[in-house]
Amino acid sequence: MKTTLFAATLVVALSLSAAAAQKPPVSQHLAGSERAGSPPTMTPPALCDPCLFYGGDLSPSDPNAAGLSSEDTLLISGSATYGNFVVPSSQSVLVSGILFNVQADANFDPLTASYDVRQGITEGDGGTDLETGTANIAVAATGRNFLGLNEYSVAVQLATPLTLGPGAYWFSVTPECLNGATDGSCSVGRFFVSNVTGRTDSIHGSGEPGGQMYFNSSYFGFTYADWCDSSLGLNPHQCNSLSFGLLGNVIP
Repeated sequence: MKTTLFAATLVVALSLSAAAAQKPPVSQHLAGSERAGSPPTMTPPALCDPCLFYGGDLSPSDPNAAGLSSEDTLLISGSATYGNFVVPSSQSVLVSGILFNVQADANFDPLTASYDVRQGITEGDGGTDLETGTANIAVAATGRNFLGLNEYSVAVQLATPLTLGPGAYWFSVTPECLNGATDGSCSVGRFFVSNVTGRTDSIHGSGEPGGQMYFNSSYFGFTYADWCDSSLGLNPHQCNSLSFGLLGNVIP
């Protein structure tokens, strides 16, 4: 009897140990579908002002809707998702800020986020860093909810506005929840940046080529991984485009 009881206890202990060792998922998403999303309209978030570019809204009921880890909390540190924007060959732009639409069940505490601007990202290679910093954030609820998490527009101003010539650039915003002394959500909550399935409300949405989102996370063990890599669990529609925007202007 004691031998049987010991064996059963050992199995339970090993099962609990294995469960504790499992990391949270890198994304949350619906089942997925082969169909494309809804057609675009033209109303960007109020915080995207002046709005040089906006990729479009999350469509919570679309079967390809998803949220992708972009967070720096006491639970998960330093996971960044990057969205892509291409400056046309005939233009130069001045970028003064970045906006991400973020699904959150952690508080923005403190009201800061890190940001990063890069050029030349490829699978496993972060390319050239153009500007990295930490800035205060402006936050506004979008009114959308996805899988139980409310969505917010989170905007940062760059410390030094960037003049960008023709070419492809990648942008990230990583909200923080680090105030563990008084905020319990920082130890359990998550931040996910929303994806785009139909370019709803986009502004110059064609400036974001499909399938060019990257994920860099020491916590999850990914180095500038393509979100369309099958190991990350998304279908081609879910990993196609990111719900983010750029504040700035075309340079005459």
